Amino acid sequence: MAKHAVEANFDGLVGPTHNYAGLSWGNVASKSNVNAVSNPKQAALQGLAKMKALADRGYMQGVLPPHERPHVPTLRALGFEGSDEQILHAAVKQNPAILAAVSSASTMWTANAATVSPSADTADHRVHFTPANLSAKFHRSIEHEVTGRALKAIFRDEQYFAHHSALPSVSHFGDEGAANHTRLCSHYGEPGVELFVYGQQAFNQQAPAPVKYPARQTLEASQAVARLHGLADRNTVFAQQNPAAIDAGVFHNDVIAVGNGNCLFYHELAFLDETRVLADIRERLAGTELEAIKVSGQQVPLEDAVSSYLFNSQLLNSPDGMLLVVPGECREIASVSRYLDELVASDGPITSVEVMDVKQSMRNGGGPACLRLRVVLNDEERHAINQGVVLTDELYQRLTSWVETHYRDRLVQEDLADPKLLNEVRQALDELTGILHLGPIYDFQR
Repeated sequence: MAKHAVEANFDGLVGPTHNYAGLSWGNVASKSNVNAVSNPKQAALQGLAKMKALADRGYMQGVLPPHERPHVPTLRALGFEGSDEQILHAAVKQNPAILAAVSSASTMWTANAATVSPSADTADHRVHFTPANLSAKFHRSIEHEVTGRALKAIFRDEQYFAHHSALPSVSHFGDEGAANHTRLCSHYGEPGVELFVYGQQAFNQQAPAPVKYPARQTLEASQAVARLHGLADRNTVFAQQNPAAIDAGVFHNDVIAVGNGNCLFYHELAFLDETRVLADIRERLAGTELEAIKVSGQQVPLEDAVSSYLFNSQLLNSPDGMLLVVPGECREIASVSRYLDELVASDGPITSVEVMDVKQSMRNGGGPACLRLRVVLNDEERHAINQGVVLTDELYQRLTSWVETHYRDRLVQEDLADPKLLNEVRQALDELTGILHLGPIYDFQR
């Protein structure tokens, strides 16, 4: 029997070491802004402002914490020895690229944190979480352990929530989490269709694959997550992303498609076999009509879609249809801005557009959809989570004050070796775990 449920958004707080190191090969924005001066304080406040705007509209909004960076335990595992200060000094002297990698604030993009399956879809009727191994990029492959601790600290009650370990951290099972996963349904509390999008088949060298940039998600990883979550065939569709799109800078599916409810909003180059993908979704959405909104290359060239992050937007239910939350860059590119006006006027399911300023994140290659992890919760599950992470007016004020107190407003690569920065980060995060009632999730606290 279907239960009332909502889709909550859990946004990642931007961390104090937000910087532009250009670590993500295949992410055009990340590479194009390498070594620019970043503003961690502004980035965190922009993210909080987006969360607050959606909470004020009545959406359930949660907060996920940043990770400890620079991550000294990783440097120790790589053979650097001595005090924290000596380790940072040795790392920047011997290999500054490694120090940059273990200092990345990439956990802000929580669409990559995990794959989440609602209880309406799973065999045991619990919400299932699998942290993404993010094995394609070293700086992100070190995230999943602390991500898992944070998720367990928020979704604690085993009666309602099931937690899995990340898949093996090898290329054959490369898993990028919800950035390559979306869910379509009639109502959130009813069984839906979980769409897993992959870039290549790891065990089939003859299958289509990109040639310029790596495919970060494999079919085998997506299938493994579906098995772990107890999803039936009737609840799953596996679709290959168009290799040409990956080679054009579409490193995750959420850069070229987004879904919500019975609506799939996508670029014509999103899928390798668009006809089959739509047919499979429609077959499994029996009783519910799929609203497929295809954007042609003539309407929005792929290059414009990537640079504007039109599809890396949040698609949300609203009283008058669906709301599309887009980054400000969408209004700066003529083809995209014109298309958005046509979209709203088309009498389709998407009836309004709202612009959010997340420019600090965008410069590193992440739009509004990158910053959030979607978790469908029924009423019992909502009450069972750690309420300390649910954004209220009071929590927003506390977090804003926390950012103003602890964050720098200017950061360059040379600052990453500063022991004072590491101490600032640890002091900030130690205070944050108290604010959010998370307990000791960080290595330095354990």
